[in-house]
Amino acid sequence: MFIQTEETPNPTTLKFIPGREVMGTGTAEFKSAEESGRSPLAQRLFEVDGVDGVFLGGDFIAVSKSEMKDWQVMKPAVLGAIMEHFTAARPVMLEDAVDDNSAREEDSEVVKQIRELLDTRVRPAVAQDGGDIVYEGFEDGVVMLSMRGACAGCPSATATLKMGVENMLRHYIPEVREVRAAGM
Repeated sequence: MFIQTEETPNPTTLKFIPGREVMGTGTAEFKSAEESGRSPLAQRLFEVDGVDGVFLGGDFIAVSKSEMKDWQVMKPAVLGAIMEHFTAARPVMLEDAVDDNSAREEDSEVVKQIRELLDTRVRPAVAQDGGDIVYEGFEDGVVMLSMRGACAGCPSATATLKMGVENMLRHYIPEVREVRAAGM
């Protein structure tokens, strides 16, 4: 098994590409070992000293490290854990507990348009950088989004939201006035 690695715009996160499906549909993010109970893969990665976060995408795993650790020391252990997991044919998730951000029947037409643009134009680009963008709500012309994986805490996340996503949504959907990071 050959696992590729790619740097992300976030210097504390590396993207590991095992050359096979990781999640298939949806994503899952774990910010601590305590949160990783539903994912044997994430549990195993948190055993590597210095791992601060695990994000599981369709065909990649983004691993975040603590500031005090060095990728040159950690990378072989992370690669070994991923290889061991897939070679043993262990499940990535114990159940279908994935983050589903798809459109819902009860969504308004504007929200359906927002979700569709995010799914078709934004999420694939953000996944290239080892992360995901999640729709959190729409009220009074303001779209609330959260960044996950390598994109959470990335120095360029705010610029991505404001200059990229906001401009695109405003262009296609006149009801959108602004995009904000959820919790801000």
